[in-house]
Amino acid sequence: MTDLIARLSAPIAGAAAALADGVPVDVALERPADAEHGDYATSVALRLAPMLRRSPRSIAEDIAARISDGGDYAGVEVAGAGFVNLHLSPHWYHDAVAEAAAAGTRYGAGAPAARRNILVELVSANPTGDITVASARNGAYGDAVARLVAFAGHDVVREYYFNDQGGQIDKFGASVRARRRGEEPPEGGYPGAEPSALATQLDVDPDASVEEWTAAAVPLMFARIKASLARLRIDVDIWFSERELHSSGAVDRALARARAAGHVYDRDGATWLATAQFGDDKDRVLIKADGVPTYFAADIAYIEHKFARGHDRLLYILGADHHGYVARLQAAAACLGHDPAAVEVPIYQMVTVSGERMGKRRGNVVTADELIDAIGVDAARFFLVQRSHDQTMDIDLDLAVRTERENPVYYVQYAHARARSILRRAAEEGTGPTAGGWAHAPERQERELVKRLVEWPQVAREAADRRAPHRVVAYLSQLAADFHVFHHDLRVLHDDADVRAFRLTVTGCVGDTIGTALDLIGVEAPDAM
Repeated sequence: MTDLIARLSAPIAGAAAALADGVPVDVALERPADAEHGDYATSVALRLAPMLRRSPRSIAEDIAARISDGGDYAGVEVAGAGFVNLHLSPHWYHDAVAEAAAAGTRYGAGAPAARRNILVELVSANPTGDITVASARNGAYGDAVARLVAFAGHDVVREYYFNDQGGQIDKFGASVRARRRGEEPPEGGYPGAEPSALATQLDVDPDASVEEWTAAAVPLMFARIKASLARLRIDVDIWFSERELHSSGAVDRALARARAAGHVYDRDGATWLATAQFGDDKDRVLIKADGVPTYFAADIAYIEHKFARGHDRLLYILGADHHGYVARLQAAAACLGHDPAAVEVPIYQMVTVSGERMGKRRGNVVTADELIDAIGVDAARFFLVQRSHDQTMDIDLDLAVRTERENPVYYVQYAHARARSILRRAAEEGTGPTAGGWAHAPERQERELVKRLVEWPQVAREAADRRAPHRVVAYLSQLAADFHVFHHDLRVLHDDADVRAFRLTVTGCVGDTIGTALDLIGVEAPDAM
């Protein structure tokens, strides 16, 4: 896929390098706030001035003289203290639209030279209660990252790690049993609604052992969690059990490997992993003095298991209460002989909800299902990734259901529906997008819209590389705004066949790009609203 921005900047970079005696110069192109100042502008002359010991304006004049009009440039001018402004020819816009149209819904997709095998572990909430809105943010964010990375051309696996081993699971089973017997949960148990709900569904003798109740209750809780994630459109490829790590001997094998590498030692009757040498704030206990493995023992076995499956990049999506795990997990990878940089741990911040729409609910906990019931799946997925994962978030439930411009998900979806509606009407009249060959010189609204379309490949690439689906949300809002201006101010179904064909092709590109971008964040793109 052609980098059309790089195509514009290459002649400028060549002229700048010639002035700098062959030193490569990075040329950044920006869109001026005032369209009268050109389609793109660069301040490269201001950055060259200290090196060349000349005024920025004189450098800009030299650069402008070295890049001729014609081809992509309809005009080059020097402005202000030393900006080089570019006015582009219709030829460049035609090429941009033709390329986007040819790619269709794959416009912006990547083809990396080095294809990675990436494992995204998402949600991994304890199977002792329903998925909360905080875990929903984990899932929506992790799933969007996985979609973006796959769109960038990498192999991706989504995995959920069930913590189904240890005292918490036993207490959960005991809590369900107590509810069935009409008793309060044991100390440290689970007083929420889930144990009561499960107790009424299970055909287990009230006097059966806690082990029997646990064995029956946990799979049913798993099923509730899976159903909630399915409602959120989060497809999980592998459901991994912590219990399997212990029963298969994976924990013992991982500890033996770390010990053979010289990173395991015994002290005070316990077994330790020397993680401090690799950046952790302290060494970690693997086996307690009573012989019981810690959760961290399973963690290192899980890391080894992931790498052994052929993954070369491990993403752990963890909440703010796991901030200390970043250095710990990377150090564990190093102790096992793996590159710690291959372990990424994006930490997401907490999410709250506001608005009258939530109504009455139990306590302070909002579940994923309650969020979906209140605002729908599309709004839930959109708002859960609207902010960067490292920022706290409040979802205004009342705003999320409004059918007006202030509601960003409605505004974007409406743009997609409008694009499809225009194309349907054109088809009824026997016209539609074309592959190219236009003579039409785009007007300002068309130029602004096409320049926004040209940004999409870079937005998609950076969103994947930086694990930042919120960049897609921001881009969608900008693209929708530009499209609304375009179809409001101009006649898309123009009487002139050439103008109509170009504008319909642009409209098709907008529809495809919005549909692709919405899918990358797990939101549907309706054809009618």
